[in-house]
Amino acid sequence: MEEAIEKEVFFSNDAIVLGILIMLLAFVFVTSSSEKKGWRTFYTYFPPILACYFFPAIVNSLGIISGDQSNLYFVASRYLLPASLVLLCISIDFKGIINLGPKALIMFFAATLGIVIGGPVALLIVGALYPELAGGTGDDAVWRGLATVAGSWIGGGANQTAMKEIYGASDNLFASMILVDVIVANIWMGFLLYGATISERVDKWLKADNSAIDELRVKVENYSASISQIPAMKDTMLVLAVGFGVTALAHWVSDIITPIMASFSDTLNKYNLTSLMSGFFWLIVVATTVGLLLSFTRFKKLEGVGASRIGSVFIYVLVATIGMKMNIAEILNNLGLFLIGIIWMIIHVMVLLITAKIIKAPFFFVAVGSQANVGGAASAPVVAAAFSPALAAVGVLMAVLGYALGTYGAIMCAQLMQAVSP
Repeated sequence: MEEAIEKEVFFSNDAIVLGILIMLLAFVFVTSSSEKKGWRTFYTYFPPILACYFFPAIVNSLGIISGDQSNLYFVASRYLLPASLVLLCISIDFKGIINLGPKALIMFFAATLGIVIGGPVALLIVGALYPELAGGTGDDAVWRGLATVAGSWIGGGANQTAMKEIYGASDNLFASMILVDVIVANIWMGFLLYGATISERVDKWLKADNSAIDELRVKVENYSASISQIPAMKDTMLVLAVGFGVTALAHWVSDIITPIMASFSDTLNKYNLTSLMSGFFWLIVVATTVGLLLSFTRFKKLEGVGASRIGSVFIYVLVATIGMKMNIAEILNNLGLFLIGIIWMIIHVMVLLITAKIIKAPFFFVAVGSQANVGGAASAPVVAAAFSPALAAVGVLMAVLGYALGTYGAIMCAQLMQAVSP
């Protein structure tokens, strides 16, 4: 089976795949800055960051490269992501994040609630229309597989695996659910990236006061401009040393903490704290924490020699590797399961928008609150940075909260789905 898949992929060498992704990113940034009317019109309706996401998805769907076979996403998420978080956090105004107020947390919990109730409602709707798509028996019962999606959408990969173990979904069902998880979540991420480009219009519809967000963004950008200088080689090397040095530290600490946590697995499983046994969880927590601590030191001035710009480059490479994992053609397969996933996501979005409308929360909180749940630490800062690189840290902090609550929310959702399962 694997040999057949490899034959269908034109380029399987990651060195070639990386070159293709970087060329696609360069193509997007060169053409999006073009003054030609055709390109300006194209990017008016198809924003650059969305193109950075979907162009690799198209190349993957055509069989030119393979997101499944490539290790680039692993490299980007484990090495470039933590480094980018450090570099983007260096210039952050921590007090400004606190001043964003309670609406950020309200939208995060609204996003969680939307997933918890969205799963059983979606299963109920599809079960009423197409009972054969929402049923199943034993370890192939659809609700068991959907429980793993709930774990992923509220927490992350560790929570998803925990749900598989708790509810015993079969391997084949789990594989199908991973597909639903990735594709539906990535489609929604595409909408969020587009929404970031029209956030002012959405905020007007929500009647939202985004002054605190703008104040934080402007304050960070003004600070960056005030210390900006043409970087010398030593400056760029220092930026990279800090980014990857802290990443190394984060990996080292993660390698120490994770086995210690694993030794308490019985207790952590008992209290549904399995995410604390995830090495990726500690990697993100340590990198973000050190990055925020550095913002109180003289390292903050590294922003003047391009810290956030280099961090943004890493983020865009991560965006490309995320897009590369999406196969557009797969949407046509398992349409029944995708129908449940899409309805589920629509309910999640409706809860978010209704809550935002009631409390007049800015679209930024809608987008980051949603992605902190659905995407986790790997993509929440991407969506936050789409509004402004200065806001990436907000996405990370909210995503870490999602890890903590993932298993609890997923269990609640799973029990409801079991209750309504045909």
